[in-house]
Amino acid sequence: MLTPNPSFSVALELQIPNQPGMLARVIQAIASVQGNLGTIDLLNQTSQYTLRRVVVNASSETHGQEIMAAVAAVPEIRVLKSVDRTFDLHEGGKITVVAKQDIHSGADLAMAYTPGVGRVSMAIARDPEAVYRYTMKGHTVGIVTDGSAVLGLGNIGPEAALPVMEGKAMLFKKFADIDAFPLCLATQDVDEIVETVVRLAPGFGGFNLEDISAPRCFEIERKLKERLAMPIFHDDQHGTAIVVLAALVNALRWVNKSLDQVKIVLNGAGAAGIAIMQLLQLAGATQMIACDSKGIVSLARTDLTPEKQRFAVSESGSLAEAMVGADVFIGVSVAGAVSVDMVKSMAKDGIVFALANPIPEIQPELARDHVAIMATGRSDYPNQINNVLAFPGVFRGALQSRATAITPAMCLAAAQAIASLVSPDDLSPEMIIPSVFHPQVATVVAAAVAEQVLK
Repeated sequence: MLTPNPSFSVALELQIPNQPGMLARVIQAIASVQGNLGTIDLLNQTSQYTLRRVVVNASSETHGQEIMAAVAAVPEIRVLKSVDRTFDLHEGGKITVVAKQDIHSGADLAMAYTPGVGRVSMAIARDPEAVYRYTMKGHTVGIVTDGSAVLGLGNIGPEAALPVMEGKAMLFKKFADIDAFPLCLATQDVDEIVETVVRLAPGFGGFNLEDISAPRCFEIERKLKERLAMPIFHDDQHGTAIVVLAALVNALRWVNKSLDQVKIVLNGAGAAGIAIMQLLQLAGATQMIACDSKGIVSLARTDLTPEKQRFAVSESGSLAEAMVGADVFIGVSVAGAVSVDMVKSMAKDGIVFALANPIPEIQPELARDHVAIMATGRSDYPNQINNVLAFPGVFRGALQSRATAITPAMCLAAAQAIASLVSPDDLSPEMIIPSVFHPQVATVVAAAVAEQVLK
């Protein structure tokens, strides 16, 4: 069974007889089906009953239902309410628009709207740069998706992508105080997406491309950068690459190896994989082998996209063959792609970043005894490689400095800034990357990005 985690947590509102040992029966029932007990809140108490809210982490929807059934089967326990906490959190959506100033009087209305707003509009018409001072443009990002590659769920469409984009907007606000809006487009045509974004550009300071399938995402990003003098950032590519590099810098410090000397094998040569290799190459990596579902991305193959062709090597073979003697494995592919034997074949003090979500290429429990450092994309294991370490600070720095583009040099600087937040005293096999809640991450990344704009 997978490790229970909050994404499948359930909340049970229980009426329990006010007698010794009754709560213990509930806890025992939860343990009997391997639920992970969370908080227990006392809501009310009488001489006969106690009313409690019990939170339990599960490993899947089915497991959550098993937990509810096990508790309901305890004699004398009444389940008054059961809630899937993830769905409950999404009820009615996760974001809203809030005004910065209240309107209490006719005078307020006259300034905020007509007729006073006309003066501000004319000021912007005379000086277009004033839009950054008198509107939200300078701190607003559009999150653009077509729903074609949502998380690991595939092409599920723009409506189904909306909860993910709302979550992204929450993270922008939480970590960088940037206002972000989901723009879920009902088209998967490259030119239609580009034209739509270009027409929306007057209302935004930049655009974050999200969950758009490869290879279309490369073309969309390229065309938007050609047409818009503002930050354009494909987080699935560059955000992932930034955080991977930051983690790898510190992992190599721990094992005392040099980026320009190690053999790196990457599995999953899609948007994220290509961007990771591009940034690692910029940082100094010289020995990289990319693999996809057909094995090594080899010069002998005739099915390679232009992006893959750039990183093709003379070797041919399988992922297992590529991993023999590798110092670093980076997975942005699919669950279970890597076996224990493949990890054992790596060089001494190997580093494994198994980033497939929610199930990694190899479970940490299986790999950790055979490598020096293990990282995943999950929050319930150490060393979570999470894009939220990158994109809020990158956009804050780019918007504050009025950057006309986000460059590879900015991405490299962002990665180095994130890595610097793990001090030599804190560095360990389970601490190669700062927490997403580290209070300085966005500030340090923003400063590093802004510095590149000034160069």
